[in-house]
Amino acid sequence: MNEIIIHDSHFYNEDCITGCQAHLPDGSVDLIVTDPPYGIAGDTLHKHYNRNEAFVMDGYIEVPAADYGDFSRRWIAEAARILRPNGAIYIVSGYTQLYHVLAALRATELLEVNHLIWKYNFGVFTRTKYVSSHYHILYYEKPGPGKRTFNLTCRYGLRENAPDGGSLNYQDREDVWIINREYKPGQVKNKNELPTALLIKMLQYSSHEGDLICDPFLGGFSTARVALGLNRRCVGFELSPAAFDRGVARLQTLTPGDLLGQLRQPQTETLANQGRSWDEAEITALLARYEALRAEGKTKKAAFEILSAEFGRGRWALERILKRRRGATDGDPIG
Repeated sequence: MNEIIIHDSHFYNEDCITGCQAHLPDGSVDLIVTDPPYGIAGDTLHKHYNRNEAFVMDGYIEVPAADYGDFSRRWIAEAARILRPNGAIYIVSGYTQLYHVLAALRATELLEVNHLIWKYNFGVFTRTKYVSSHYHILYYEKPGPGKRTFNLTCRYGLRENAPDGGSLNYQDREDVWIINREYKPGQVKNKNELPTALLIKMLQYSSHEGDLICDPFLGGFSTARVALGLNRRCVGFELSPAAFDRGVARLQTLTPGDLLGQLRQPQTETLANQGRSWDEAEITALLARYEALRAEGKTKKAAFEILSAEFGRGRWALERILKRRRGATDGDPIG
């Protein structure tokens, strides 16, 4: 076992299953983000992706397909143990062994939050079947007292609109993520590294500065680099000595928090009555004002903008009340 401590983060050159048992107490981790071996001969990925193997780091350790079910059950059981109550886990998986990963998750107390799809550019070229150009991201939580971390407006405010008028916050939180892979021609790389943009998104929504992020399969140390770059702490495991030594060397030149200045600042506006319960007088006034605005020829969009400013409520809150009281049977449906 080789342990390296960098920026209050611990990294171990050893198997993650025995490593978790030896080093991580129950409920000690806030968030797990990981990209385990896929069990598809990943040690020969260059044959699939037609890339120059001279720039791909040696030492990738694959899991035989025949062992993948047991492997998944064992490491995911440890992940569930070390995760704190209401902590979350993101697992990136291809479709080939997905059923093993899902079966292992269902054997634990972890609960599904979302089954996300990561759509990337340039899938594996095929001639006799459809091109595979996505991975699965399984987002689960550990039940317990308190609330799971989910930073609703960490990237876009609830009232920020796209050029087409749609909600940027809503679009960013849809369960299909279109994020391109990172290509690094002429640079040494791991067999399969997750894009920085993908990792930033998961860590922004599901953790806070100072939280402890765990990656049981460090690989190219992408999760560790993003965690430290966002001013989180990290703990992780990598079985390959070559991958471990190179990943540690890259971390030693990193400045904690160096990604924070690159993050988009959401435009958040707290409305005067946001979250406050409605009373009957306010509902009556809202109904009357909406009818008046529509009678003046205002579009629904314009009417809601005016109502939001006047009543100090977000559009969704206004729509819920109007739908509940007016219904959609009077010739002027809401929504």
